[in-house]
Amino acid sequence: MRVDENLLYEFESGLNPQDLKNSPTPATIIGYGEISAIFQIADNSEVAFKRLPLFSDRPSAELYIQHHDEYCHLLTEAGLRLPEHEMVIIEPIDRPVAVYIAQKLLPSRRFGHQLIHEFDGDNIRLLLEIIVAEISRIWRYNRSHQPAIRLALDGQLSNWVWFDDPPRSVIYYIDTSTPLFRKEGIEQLDPELFLKSAPAFLRWILRWLFLKDVIDRYYDQRRVYTDLAANLYKEQRPDLIPEAVTIINRQLGSDQKPLTVDDVEKYYREDKLIWSFYLSFRRIDRWLTTKIFRRRYEYILPGRIRR
Repeated sequence: MRVDENLLYEFESGLNPQDLKNSPTPATIIGYGEISAIFQIADNSEVAFKRLPLFSDRPSAELYIQHHDEYCHLLTEAGLRLPEHEMVIIEPIDRPVAVYIAQKLLPSRRFGHQLIHEFDGDNIRLLLEIIVAEISRIWRYNRSHQPAIRLALDGQLSNWVWFDDPPRSVIYYIDTSTPLFRKEGIEQLDPELFLKSAPAFLRWILRWLFLKDVIDRYYDQRRVYTDLAANLYKEQRPDLIPEAVTIINRQLGSDQKPLTVDDVEKYYREDKLIWSFYLSFRRIDRWLTTKIFRRRYEYILPGRIRR
């Protein structure tokens, strides 16, 4: 994998997050995460660059990379397959320190949220079964390693890339930018990173009311599965939810309450409301920052999200 650190420095130094098309270094946005934007930069068609402009100094960026590397090692130890990646710290003058995760660029047509619109019913069922089984690896690992180690995971469809070509199929998990894991019950990632991109006027209430719950959901197998099934609403395939619920319930332990379609619908309504309000407030914050206070706004927000 080819990563040009000089190119990344030039890109970050010349980047106007609110006017990407006029960046001196050409780039295309290919995706968004909760705390990142994902680019293809210049003529490099081999690498996806995840930009995290979250750090006040180099030591905090280095600590994040340390946690990220350990998280990736633990995911691999649990049985997941990850794409090749590298980490780069960029320190432009008078800007936040940014970390770039350079990850091998996989074909967009092989992402789970794309495949559910291309496959026939049998192959969609197989895809969902494989994803649900991959997620279960994390909780098998947790059962044998906690409290020393406990892993979390975001299992939504767009985080899985499946190659079903003979002689064997391979599925990759790609969302490692939020490296959540606990040692002896202690969160290793600084939870405040989740709030860095939030409007300053909202951070106290998000910290008070939502932060712990948002993080805890990724440690709860049933809630991760519920989020996966609810993701089918966002991806315009609610017709697949009953099938997904059936597949999920085969993986849930006897000590866990079976999932229902009503559970998924209720979760989706609440989740959609929370994230819609959150994105709206981020847009207000961007407007206030750039138009009223005439300051630079570091984050790149998605356009209208179809849900």
